[in-house]
Amino acid sequence: MITIFDPASDIDLGTPARESDVQVSLTIDGREISVPSGTSVMRAAALLGTTIPKLCATDSMEAFGSCRMCLVEIDGMRGYPASCTTPVTAGMVVRTQTSKLATLRRNVMELYISDHPLDCLTCPANGNCELQTVAGQVGLREVRYGYEGANHLAEAKDVSNPYFDYDPSKCIVCSRCVRACEEIQGTFALTISGRGFDSRVEAAGGDNFLDSECVSCGACVQACPTATLIDKSVVEIGQPERSVITTCAYCGVGCSFRAEMKGEQLVRMVPDKNGQANHGHSCVKGRFAWGYATHPDRITKPMIRKHINDPWQEVSWEEAVTYAASELRRIQLKYGRDSIGGITSSRCTNEETYLVQKLVRTAFGNNNVDTCARVCHSPTGYGLKQTLGESAGTQNFDSVMKADVILVMGANPTDAHPVFGSQLKRRLRQGARLIVIDPRRIDLVDSPHARAELHLQLRPGTNVAMLNALAHVIVTEGLVDEPFVKARCEATDFARWRDFVSQPENSPEELGPVCGVPAEQIRAAARLYATGGNAAIYYGLGVTEHSQGSTSVMGIANLAMATGNIGREGVGVNPLRGQNNVQGSCDMGSFPHELPGYRHISNEAVRAQFEQAWNVTLQPDPGLRIPNMFEAALDGTFKALYCQGEDIAQSDPNTQHVTAALSALECVIVQDIFLNETAKFAHVFLPGSSFLEKDGTFTNAERRISRVRKVMDPLAGKADWEATIALAEALGYKMDYRHPSEIMDEIARLTPTFSRVSYAELERHGSLQWPCNDAAPDGTPTMHIEEFVRGKGRFMLTGYVPTEEKVNSRYPLLLTTGRILSQYNVGAQTRRTDNVAWHEEDRLEIHPTDAENRGIVDEDWVGIGSRAGQTVLRAKVTERVAPGVVYTTFHFPESGANVITTDNSDWATNCPEYKVTAVEIVRVSQPSEWQKRYQAFSDEQSRLLRERRHAEKAEVRR
Repeated sequence: MITIFDPASDIDLGTPARESDVQVSLTIDGREISVPSGTSVMRAAALLGTTIPKLCATDSMEAFGSCRMCLVEIDGMRGYPASCTTPVTAGMVVRTQTSKLATLRRNVMELYISDHPLDCLTCPANGNCELQTVAGQVGLREVRYGYEGANHLAEAKDVSNPYFDYDPSKCIVCSRCVRACEEIQGTFALTISGRGFDSRVEAAGGDNFLDSECVSCGACVQACPTATLIDKSVVEIGQPERSVITTCAYCGVGCSFRAEMKGEQLVRMVPDKNGQANHGHSCVKGRFAWGYATHPDRITKPMIRKHINDPWQEVSWEEAVTYAASELRRIQLKYGRDSIGGITSSRCTNEETYLVQKLVRTAFGNNNVDTCARVCHSPTGYGLKQTLGESAGTQNFDSVMKADVILVMGANPTDAHPVFGSQLKRRLRQGARLIVIDPRRIDLVDSPHARAELHLQLRPGTNVAMLNALAHVIVTEGLVDEPFVKARCEATDFARWRDFVSQPENSPEELGPVCGVPAEQIRAAARLYATGGNAAIYYGLGVTEHSQGSTSVMGIANLAMATGNIGREGVGVNPLRGQNNVQGSCDMGSFPHELPGYRHISNEAVRAQFEQAWNVTLQPDPGLRIPNMFEAALDGTFKALYCQGEDIAQSDPNTQHVTAALSALECVIVQDIFLNETAKFAHVFLPGSSFLEKDGTFTNAERRISRVRKVMDPLAGKADWEATIALAEALGYKMDYRHPSEIMDEIARLTPTFSRVSYAELERHGSLQWPCNDAAPDGTPTMHIEEFVRGKGRFMLTGYVPTEEKVNSRYPLLLTTGRILSQYNVGAQTRRTDNVAWHEEDRLEIHPTDAENRGIVDEDWVGIGSRAGQTVLRAKVTERVAPGVVYTTFHFPESGANVITTDNSDWATNCPEYKVTAVEIVRVSQPSEWQKRYQAFSDEQSRLLRERRHAEKAEVRR
């Protein structure tokens, strides 16, 4: 058997791969090959290295058979079948190159070219156009029909989308864009309108692409074989010359991309078809919103100042690091060893995060290190550790394709994790059944070809009550998987839990009114989850960001264990991590009580291992969490902070409390790419590097460790890991690394779940899912297969304790928060891209009944007041939220969403309760007092930054 090309290469094999235990042998052009049953003739030929001309076929989508270019001859078969839609059969004899086929293909191509602009020399797709390539393959040299007849050559371009153009004059109506929108993205926003000669691609729901239902994922652009749909960046810059495979720095899906370059200029980001998390798909952020990396707002020189009311002074790296180190030492001498600390970032690489926590424990001499994962998924770590024994999700993303029932709780995959959201919708179109538990009607509840069978629209803050009610039904109706529980779980804890959830006070009839959900809906959801086949739970910040976030995570794990839905494909407990490296920042020991690998700092044996490797004595007691740092700052005992890649002034709750704490610090060192909200309170600014400017790894929500590769040199001269090393050495602690690969080697030596991880292994496998050790040298896609990490699964009691944040006559509404597709987290990146075309401000969603009762109409400015503060947003009247609930995003700092969130937090981890804030809404005509103060302060900080730039220009002129 002959196989020339590896199916995992970048070569397009024409049609998707087929999985089958049955191998079929056939002969193509005199050569024999064996392929899985169901494989197309086109793919079999491509695996042999034989190129069959094609225009409508691509291996990312099912065959369509419309272009008539891929015709072949097959012994015993009449006519000239299309190789893309013809499956192989045993003994089949195929000819792909004959004189008759050549004539047929040239004739078909001649028809295409007769209605296509002959502007190849000036066309932006020149050199990367499939139509051009196929014309050459078939030997077309002339067009006999002329151009005098009816054609589409004068049709106007649609340039409305900020990222790509649509030129209908170049469309060959192959339907690849339409099929990509349907099969890959699942939005169904494109269609072919008209018939025959009048057929053209059309975007539904608007007069142009920008106003349509298109979500700008780029799948249509990627699929287009001509310049009909093409990146504006390619039009402006030209075709790329080389590419580097790297990993997206947005959400926790961890998509793999080819960064395509022309010289040192990034032309476009193309999703990598071999990406094991995304399989060649992308979203608007990863595909297009990378312009922030070279935005004029980037600060590329270190700066220092004595007071935050002083202008910034640009200095060398050596001066900035020396000054920062001297301030840290001065403060420790004056206030004590524990008066300083650091914050790692879930936007930075594993290697950079590891170095920051190491810096704090070694050079600072304390354990005052925390991470932004504290404010999103720390309850995941705690809850799963207690029940299953490991602080991470149990499956890979592809596992969803084997799920029969999918329960999405407190997550909005199509907005926050859109590439996984598309995969989930694909499974729903195949017949999986969906349960959504969310206070808001997210798109998955009712969207094209993806609808929830049940939407339990619970009241914010009642997740634990809902989980207990679901468990009550499973236990009392005999739906527990008794053999699984007996074999895999601790019997005493299960018996205690079973007795607890069986109590009448945990029934849907009792807890349904608490949640605001009818009891019969809860019972239907429980029965479906327990009896519908493979059942998988996917949850997000709507579960963790509550005062009982850890309890909810344990409740989810209880459900999975009780029904046996864990330890195989298609099931599991799957947290959808928010930022690109939330999982990694936790893995790397960013919490004050845990060293890398989730091992407690008080463990003498573990501590001794790190002490020997790091050549220091470590403190045995946990340090300060972020909220404790704020309190200590206001008390005067915590005086300096090193913050890498995190914007606590915007992202943390109760903004006024946070900024008061920052103002009380004598030295704030911020390492970032922009002067973000936290940096406005800084005394030292160390310019950061974007993901395009560094080497390292990210770990996504499925525990997948993927390489980040440097595409361009750091604009500031140093990658983030190099800056941290410089600060450590200025403090007298030597960090001897020449490349991030050496940092990963140290991580592997000290972290059992990473012991077989190395850059060489990542290159060999593409990516690895931890645990990756001697027991699992190729990684672990599915966890807890034969036994739980802790041995026996442990059921935890999950008593419902209502949040202290309650509505009353003064604050009668509940505010909850979330994200939107086009913006990302605090918006520092996406706000500096054309994504603002879709979302240029945060809006407050309010139900029509609540709006009418307050005299509010759509687009009104409304004041939102809580026990913590007030802000003003524009209203969006919608039935997406239930009466009594309002909702907003938090992507724009001037919106002040976290001015009104309180500092209530999870009982176990201090994860803030962002999702439940009692508020009142009124019509207003001017900004809030906080917004006025914010704007004045922000304008002043901008002026101080401009003074630095003016001083720099004056120095250059001299």
